[in-house]
Amino acid sequence: MAYMFGLIGYPIKHSQSPWIHEQFMKTTGVEGDYCIYEVTPEDSFEAFMGQLQSSSVDGFNITVPYKEKIISYLDDIDPVALKIGAVNTVVNRNGKWIGYNTDGKGYVRSLNSKFPNLLQKATKRALILGAGGAAKGIFAALEEVGFKRIDIANRTKEKAVMICGRHKHQSQAYSFEDVEQRLHDYDIVIQTTSVGMKPHVDQSVLSDDTNFSPVPIYSDIVYQPIRTNFLQKAEQSGAQIHYGHTMLLYQAQYAFELWTGRKPNIGQMDEELKQILKGR
Repeated sequence: MAYMFGLIGYPIKHSQSPWIHEQFMKTTGVEGDYCIYEVTPEDSFEAFMGQLQSSSVDGFNITVPYKEKIISYLDDIDPVALKIGAVNTVVNRNGKWIGYNTDGKGYVRSLNSKFPNLLQKATKRALILGAGGAAKGIFAALEEVGFKRIDIANRTKEKAVMICGRHKHQSQAYSFEDVEQRLHDYDIVIQTTSVGMKPHVDQSVLSDDTNFSPVPIYSDIVYQPIRTNFLQKAEQSGAQIHYGHTMLLYQAQYAFELWTGRKPNIGQMDEELKQILKGR
């Protein structure tokens, strides 16, 4: 059986998802293709969805700006994705489209691959910077693996308050300014915004006089560049850092698992993808 997978979004021409899933297919012995479906704002999303629904696609990923728009085209949605309000993976199950969000679970898998001792701690404390879709997914996943405290800081505090209010978990909402001098309260600080992404590599969500030490781990989901301004400052303080491209790998691994029932081994793909991204 040959599978048909793909990625929908815009702009996505330079996405590494085809490379990642081609490696997964090789290592698991799965035959298939992974295609790029770039749907521009000028295109009719509805017309494209109609074409895709009449095709034999087995599953697809969906990224910005369509993670919320796809929901109305689904037959069912996973409870986690429903709670987050965004879908990044769709599975064709017996002709029905089921929506999932693999970001949070993928992030936790990537964290466990690098820092297993953190997840084994009895009292784990995390601060999430940002209040977008990625932050929502990561919050839900951290909650699931037993983090005792999950706080959120955002440029507009109201958005952080809204996320905290959706969860039974005890958490606090802050502005970025409020939290800059209290980072020491956490085991990990996770940067989930697009700040610092190419070409704006000198930017950071936190000000230059932020005290980065002595937090053990700083994480950034941005992977272009690999070592963001945020991670550079954290590393200079002596902290451990967690790169964004690992989340990309492990959320893809979970999507592939949902599509095929097979969990591919990441192996050396972490370092290989890192080198590919450094060369861009």
